[in-house]
Amino acid sequence: MDPTPPPAEGTIRTERRDALLLMGIDRSAKRNGFTPRMLRELAQAYTLLEDDPALRVGVLHAHGAHFTAGLDLPAIAPFMQRGEKLWPEGSVEPPDLASPGYRRRSKPLVVAVQGITFTLGIELMLAADIVVAADDCRFSQLEVKRGIMATGGATLRMAQRAGFGNAMLHLLTGDEFDAAEALRLNFVQKVVPAGEQLHEAIRIAEAIAAQAPQAVVATRLNARQAIERGPLEALAEFVAVQQRLSRTEDAAEGVRSFVEKRAARFTGR
Repeated sequence: MDPTPPPAEGTIRTERRDALLLMGIDRSAKRNGFTPRMLRELAQAYTLLEDDPALRVGVLHAHGAHFTAGLDLPAIAPFMQRGEKLWPEGSVEPPDLASPGYRRRSKPLVVAVQGITFTLGIELMLAADIVVAADDCRFSQLEVKRGIMATGGATLRMAQRAGFGNAMLHLLTGDEFDAAEALRLNFVQKVVPAGEQLHEAIRIAEAIAAQAPQAVVATRLNARQAIERGPLEALAEFVAVQQRLSRTEDAAEGVRSFVEKRAARFTGR
């Protein structure tokens, strides 16, 4: 990890680890509250993950004791009032909301969260694929306490994951809940002792990166399509996608490795 202190407005540190891209939120002196610079850099990191063929899986994590306290409202409020996006146009949008002018992520993303994980922090993890939470997490979607509405995906994905009533319980009160409740609501997939969350997230990401990249992307996109457009649309793509995948070099390698009783060595071709 880079030991250089972050600038006052924070930064997103990126680190390549074989086929993984680690993306670290770094403004720990301010509980990793997101500034305009950090939002831009996060989108740039997601775009790097998407565009570099050597990268197969992303891992989003945070430096310090907390994941993020959310947006730095004094710095962000003027952009909200003008209705301006802070992601660079044409980049991959981290909340993955299919907003006009932005791209969507196709590669898997694993998130490790700890400590305070408020507002945007919850929305970023709900937009990811797999979330590992430390057992010291404190979650809150508290926009209603600030006179605003969550617009990074919480109103969509909380109800999708946990049901309408459970979503309203937390969205309309802005209350604080713990990792056990987040697990019950399907907001996180694993809870581990504090300090182990990044190690476990990397372990999961490495397991994903060892699989056939085209098959991983196709599987993720089909599952997303089933959620967003319904199972019938996802089902309609089964034959065409399987035909395409079955003709790849990786599919041939999958058969060879099965016959030879060894681990497959996938290239992404």
